[in-house]
Amino acid sequence: MRLRKKQKVFVEAAAQKGGSLDSLFWQRFRRNRLAMASVFVIAFFALVALLGYLITPDHTPHCNQQYLELASMKPFSHATFIYVDDGVEREHCGPLKTMLNGRPLEAEAIPVYAYRQEGDSVVAETYTGSTPNDGERLAFPVEKVKQIRQRTFILGTDTYGRDILSQVMIGSRVSLSVGFIAVAIALLIGILLGSLAAYYGRWVDSLIMWFLNVVWSIPTVLLVIAITFALGKGFWQVFIAVGLTMWVDVARVVRGQVMSIKEKEYIEAARALGYRTPRIIFRHILPNITGPVTVITASNFASAILLEAGLSFLGIGVQPPMPSWGSMVKENYGQILLDSAYQAFIPGLAIMLIVLAFMLLGNGIRDALDIKN
Repeated sequence: MRLRKKQKVFVEAAAQKGGSLDSLFWQRFRRNRLAMASVFVIAFFALVALLGYLITPDHTPHCNQQYLELASMKPFSHATFIYVDDGVEREHCGPLKTMLNGRPLEAEAIPVYAYRQEGDSVVAETYTGSTPNDGERLAFPVEKVKQIRQRTFILGTDTYGRDILSQVMIGSRVSLSVGFIAVAIALLIGILLGSLAAYYGRWVDSLIMWFLNVVWSIPTVLLVIAITFALGKGFWQVFIAVGLTMWVDVARVVRGQVMSIKEKEYIEAARALGYRTPRIIFRHILPNITGPVTVITASNFASAILLEAGLSFLGIGVQPPMPSWGSMVKENYGQILLDSAYQAFIPGLAIMLIVLAFMLLGNGIRDALDIKN
């Protein structure tokens, strides 16, 4: 009775504002500054992941263009490149293909200390020497030189001379993809099993809950590692492994919500009208539990990103040369004690930001849906 009174107050408050429950939800959600900030952070990472190679400084596949001469350069360091036509025909890539898979360099890029033009040749001093004046001098015909430009590495380079900013940007695509697909798998399995267990009850509920408790008793990380070893290392295997370990939370929440809703009057009326069970579950019960499911979905999204980063750090997740925030930390964590700690801190900071954003988003949705407020 007390809960119904609070629900009535919630509805009356929405009516007084001249809007529906949805409009009141958005008004309350927008007043949560942390939740709104998290939406902008998630939208920023999602836009970067979507555009991909179109906006990365290094647009080669997997951002794996290595310049060993430029290894471990500090952030905002500059380097001069001479682009020389090497006579190799390269496949033309349109905007869509470039956005998805990247495109190779149009010409061979050679980093140089300095260059000057002498007659019909461009003489450049390369990084092969131990000092700037001790490098090898190369001469390129002017007609072979396509471009000479200076490039700024905003976040510096790693130990292999790869652009860290480009790797972090493409790494966001892996993390968000794992989160999206893993959560989709978890929702599909969790909602199905949770709703069936709660609606039918009896032996169906006992059987599903027994299976759920068995999966629940296995540590999540160990279960993910076991599934990964069974499916093999790779990109899609990580999606499936993480998704198959996250449905338990969803199933528990859905079961509890469905058990409380299936006793409502409108569900009894639907049964009396002769509606079939699938219609009652999918059209009358599940739409009324979207709030709690949305909150746990945001939490599972953050957990999926952390699991993927952990697997990649252990070497059983996304495999090189595909960049991943976890694998970037693994490759550069040895630099933490040296003067190049930023190589490990930058991908770690990206993981922290995106996980924190999803947790704040879930908290904001929970507070906006809480009728006690």
